[in-house]
Amino acid sequence: MGVVVRQSIKGSIMNYLGVLVGFFTTFFIVTKYLTPEEVGLTRVLVDASILLSGLAQLGTSTSAMRYYPYFKDEKEKDHGFFGWSVLIPFVGFIIFSILFFVFKQPIENYFSKNSELFVDYIYFVIPMAFFMMYLTVFETNSNLLMRIVIPKFIREVGIRIMTLVVYLLYAFEVISLDGMVITLCLSYGVATILNVIYLFSLKKVSFKIQPAYVSKWLRRDFIFYTLFLIATSLSSTLIPFLNTFFVSGKLGLAIAGINTIAVYIASIVEIPYRSLAAISRPHISQGMKDNDMSLVNNLTKNVSLHQFMVSSFVFFLIWINIELIYTLIPNGNVYDEAKYVVLILSLVKIVNTSLNVGATVLSYSKYYYYSLLFTIILAVVAIVMNIQLIPIMGMEGAALASLISYVVYYALLLLFVNYKVKVSPFSIKELYTLIIIVVLFVFDYLFQKYISKYFVTIFNIEIIGQICDSIVRTIILSMVGITAIYKFKISKQVNDIIDKFISLLKKT
Repeated sequence: MGVVVRQSIKGSIMNYLGVLVGFFTTFFIVTKYLTPEEVGLTRVLVDASILLSGLAQLGTSTSAMRYYPYFKDEKEKDHGFFGWSVLIPFVGFIIFSILFFVFKQPIENYFSKNSELFVDYIYFVIPMAFFMMYLTVFETNSNLLMRIVIPKFIREVGIRIMTLVVYLLYAFEVISLDGMVITLCLSYGVATILNVIYLFSLKKVSFKIQPAYVSKWLRRDFIFYTLFLIATSLSSTLIPFLNTFFVSGKLGLAIAGINTIAVYIASIVEIPYRSLAAISRPHISQGMKDNDMSLVNNLTKNVSLHQFMVSSFVFFLIWINIELIYTLIPNGNVYDEAKYVVLILSLVKIVNTSLNVGATVLSYSKYYYYSLLFTIILAVVAIVMNIQLIPIMGMEGAALASLISYVVYYALLLLFVNYKVKVSPFSIKELYTLIIIVVLFVFDYLFQKYISKYFVTIFNIEIIGQICDSIVRTIILSMVGITAIYKFKISKQVNDIIDKFISLLKKT
């Protein structure tokens, strides 16, 4: 768990550096210089590209984690494993690109009424998806070598810096809207090349595949597993983007743009998950291969606990400052109508990041094919809920549809994993964490009711009073929360980090 925590912390630092760049880009450049419709366009383009790239991978990211232990051999250059990881997605990209053109007309018909601008740029989905696909492939190969920091920096910081430059060029009319879309595509291409260079620097990577090394059993198991992943991807890859596609298709790109800002705020909640999940999956895969269920169970509980603890705490900090966030961003009065979308989607992120490790365990177990059943249930519930709730509640309906579908999905999936695999992500410490978060919300309510009003009076300027009140509340309540986690010994790893920090302070 030490390697997992160290790499996770380093990866999270890269993620949060990216958040700082993304925060500035989204809240002070995008909202100021792009119209809500243009914001919606970029969101739909990116999400459509992620969807296509996810399908085209043919489950490579998951299957690589599962089968790498069978190929791992540095002297033999992993028996051509890297070559397979490059070839299979390429085949998938050709297949799904053909399907994209086959179904292009129905797609255009769906978006043409309320999101005509997306139809004008729909062809850019192809090159952007290609770059995204191999960006993920090369990042996965680095993850298998327990090296996530540089790939995380490229994805979370590098792409965001390039995106910031693109938006600034558009803001100052150096490039047109066409140029903005083209350079956004190219930024993913540059990121992909950087990932290739880094991967090659880690070890001698060979593009040469070795079909003879793949045993009959391994080949049969891989083909069956890949076909299963393709079927699963048809629904699981679509689900995260249903919100974007339903909102843009039914409500228009302008509403999708407003929703995009809310989605971005909520996405901050899941940032630690990206690092912890990336570094923990190879350990879970190895544990399942070795049938070390004690290790898998302990790791699952550890990952779930730390994800719940961190994501809940981040959500708390966001929500107590939500009014100030929308006050500070340009044109915040346009975007703040999605405030409750942030609340609902943040809860979705907490549920997903805390419990997704259960789905990971299932995917690496001998019962992995049951994942398809649960994914289909998730997709069906999500689609039905979106159709029912968007006409009634608009953006909030789409967000609530996501929450309902994920709660149903994880309730069924985790019951199955506990019954068949004898692994559960839950522990009593998560209940203690929940109690601490609830108490913090109570403290925040009391603070705002009895103390916050004096900040405006002291500074005589409402916005300065709001900022000072937010800073003071955030610092005080953060210290209360951290102290409670430390005193109640919720996490040994967190306590060790705090002890080291205290030790360093005593030495200075």
